[in-house]
Order: sequence, then C-alpha cells, then structure tokens
Amino acid sequence: MGVLSRFTNYIKTVMSSFLDRAEDPGQTLDYSYQKQIEQLQGLRRSIADVVTSEKRLELQEAQVNQQIEKLDGQARQALGVGREDLARLALERKQSLQTQLATFDQQIVQLKDQQQKFVVMEQRLSSRVESFRTQKEMVKAQYNAASAQVRIQEAATGLSEEMSDVNLAVERAQDKVLQMQARAQAMDELTASGTLPELGSGGDQLDRQLAAIGNQSEVDRQLAELKTQMQLPSGDQQGQPQQLPPPAAPTND
Repeated sequence: MGVLSRFTNYIKTVMSSFLDRAEDPGQTLDYSYQKQIEQLQGLRRSIADVVTSEKRLELQEAQVNQQIEKLDGQARQALGVGREDLARLALERKQSLQTQLATFDQQIVQLKDQQQKFVVMEQRLSSRVESFRTQKEMVKAQYNAASAQVRIQEAATGLSEEMSDVNLAVERAQDKVLQMQARAQAMDELTASGTLPELGSGGDQLDRQLAAIGNQSEVDRQLAELKTQMQLPSGDQQGQPQQLPPPAAPTND
C-alpha cells in the first residue's frame, strides 16, 4: 500500500502543478493520464519480475529435488556393495540440498505473497486509472463545450458590435440622403421663383426681365406684321368684333 499511496500523491502533485500553469486543461489531463499508464505499466513489469523470480526458484527447487533423489539412490547403491563411506557422503550431500530446498520453499512463499500483493495493487490502480480516464474525457468534453460556448458568445458580441456600426452607417447615409433631397427641393424652388438662374441661363434677374420685355416686343411686332399681310384689323381695333359684309340682294330670273 505504500507504493500505491506514493503513486497517488505523485499524481496529485503533477496535476496540481500543471493545472496551475496550463492553458488547456485537456492537455494536462492527458499528460497526467499518460503518467498513470506509465506507473501502471511499471507495476505490471514488477509483477512480471516477481513471477519470473518465482518460476526460477521453482525450477531450481525441482533440480534440487532431482539431485536429492539421485543422491538417495546412490547412497542405497553404495550400501548394496558394502561402501558405507560412499553412502554416508551421498547422504551428507543430500542433507545439504534439503537445507537449500527449505530455503527455496521459504523464498517461493515470500515471492508468492509479494506477487499477490502486487496483483491486488495492480487491480486497484488499474481501476483508478480507468476511472480517471472516464473523468478526464468528461472534463475535456465539458471544457470543449464551454470553450465553444465562449467562442459563440464572443462571435455574437462581435457581430452585435458590427451591426451597431452598420446601423450607424445606415443612419448617416439616410441623413445624407435627406439632406441632398432637401437641398434639391430648395434649389428647384429658388430656380422656379427666379431667385437662382436656371441651368444654362446667364445674367442676373434684371437681365432676365429685360430679355423677357424684348422678347414680348418682338412678338408684338411680328404679330402686327402678320395682321397687315392678312389685311386684318390693327392692334387698335383688337378686341372689337369684325364687321361682316352685307348680304347680297336677291336677283329675279
């Protein structure tokens, strides 16, 4: 449990340090998750090392048992031929190997206990890492959703400000249009009243009045000349009814 506790404290320290200075919490969570995976893989390698050591001791123990059986057979064979000295030597070696065998058994039991503890630790740590992964993905999704909402709100705010500028521009354009329309109407009224000269006409108001009189006199002259040619009454009789010739007297056939 000491290793698991140190691992948990390490992860908390790493997360706290990176969350304080990271701009994107998703990257920090991914980094922390990667570190947890590395720690979990290290624990699994430790379990594999313990199992390997255990298997090696078991193989050595099997070899010792084979030697013990061999020495026991040799002691029996030596006694069969009357060589008690050889039988004793074989039994002494057998006794020494049995002592080693007891040591092997003790070490194998210890390794099995350690393996069991590591397996339980790996299961708990694996469960925590998986839980962290689920929580990490949830936090990242929430952060991405919040970031998207902020971007949308910022875009909406910018659009609102832009529309305000557009509205101001439209109002200014409308004001200019109204001003130009009012100016055009005023120019029309001043031109119609004679206050301003018409387009293409020259001179001031006096010149225009004198020109109008001259035009009227020319019209009167041309009208009088036309009446003379047509033998019509002159201008003094203008407005009097024209005398018709008397009707002709009837003739008798």
